[in-house]
Amino acid sequence: MTDPKNVAQSSEALINQARAEIQGLRPYQPGKPIDELAREFGLNASDIVKLASNENPIGPSKKAIAAMEAEAREMTRYPDGNGFELKQTLCEKLSKNTVAVNPENITLGNGSSDILDFIVKCFVAKNDEVVFSQHAFAIYGLVTKIQGGECKVVPAKNYGHDLDAMAAAISEKTRLVFVTNPNNPTGTWLTQTEVAAFMAKVPSDVVVVLDEAYFEYVDEADYCNGLTLFAQYPNLVVTRTFSKAYGLASLRVGYGVSSQEVADLMNRVRPPFNVNSFALAAAVATLNDAEYVAESKAVNDAGMAYLTQSFDKLGLPYIPSVGNFISFEIPQAGDTAKNISAAEVDQKLLSVGVIVRPIANYEMPNHLRVSIGTQAENEIFIAALSKILADANS
Repeated sequence: MTDPKNVAQSSEALINQARAEIQGLRPYQPGKPIDELAREFGLNASDIVKLASNENPIGPSKKAIAAMEAEAREMTRYPDGNGFELKQTLCEKLSKNTVAVNPENITLGNGSSDILDFIVKCFVAKNDEVVFSQHAFAIYGLVTKIQGGECKVVPAKNYGHDLDAMAAAISEKTRLVFVTNPNNPTGTWLTQTEVAAFMAKVPSDVVVVLDEAYFEYVDEADYCNGLTLFAQYPNLVVTRTFSKAYGLASLRVGYGVSSQEVADLMNRVRPPFNVNSFALAAAVATLNDAEYVAESKAVNDAGMAYLTQSFDKLGLPYIPSVGNFISFEIPQAGDTAKNISAAEVDQKLLSVGVIVRPIANYEMPNHLRVSIGTQAENEIFIAALSKILADANS
């Protein structure tokens, strides 16, 4: 009979053989799934409102569904490893309003997070530095540490990127800089002038990744479209995703646009068939469904207006956002204190079937991030939040 003590010792010895960088990591924590919350609180899954993961609330494009149904007939075949049709469609769409984008400039990923991983694998080795902002996407630190790189986190300015300070933080050890526009979880954004001035300061041998996962939601005329700069700067990589405005989060498909040389490097580390056939087909179909993308944007605009007006009525400060989410504060001091913490609000929302995102791990312990839902979902959230605050202050 196997001695449990010996098994435990063997397991511990095996774990100790893992790279030190991996042993020190904590897994990325996604938003709480609906089924998990239903089990935890004994709720009906159909009654739960999930506003935690910046997902598209209107459901997928009908054209995407039809494309996947047709693709199912070829389920026994491997996908197109080069993503020819998707790259061609992207080139047509992207080249209309910016400089020409060619298939050789595009790298496809299993979500845009795949591209972030590829670029770090290509350029970051042990003890190399990666610069990014405080309150920026948690994946940046994770992929950097996996490679043994060092994270140089630059303090935020008004919850957004301080590009001057980030440029000043670049040293001889710096190999890569992550810039998020709009930023998640704060929703802040950078202008064309700001990003162009920043790129002019960055050494040509330092790669800049401009993460534009929420690009399609932005209306601001001065917002920086990274594709206007990539041809000028061979060290710039622009990443985007189909998970948000295109409603394909579960299929995991994104892409990077870069110089042909950098794209070639990323394709050397890209696993074969990393984007499946259903994702490829649905992405092409949704790119060609302008009505769906316009509806996604319109629902988001209306929901953002409703939530900001509601926060104003509740006396809750919030960070102006141009994404499909907004972060709001539960004040803990002064005349506006709410007599309840953000963590307590989060737990009480969960208990009534409303899932939002606590962001204490982004050094924002008094804030919660809420994704824009349908009008009905937004109203359920505000009603629950209003009652929680009223009860806490009664």
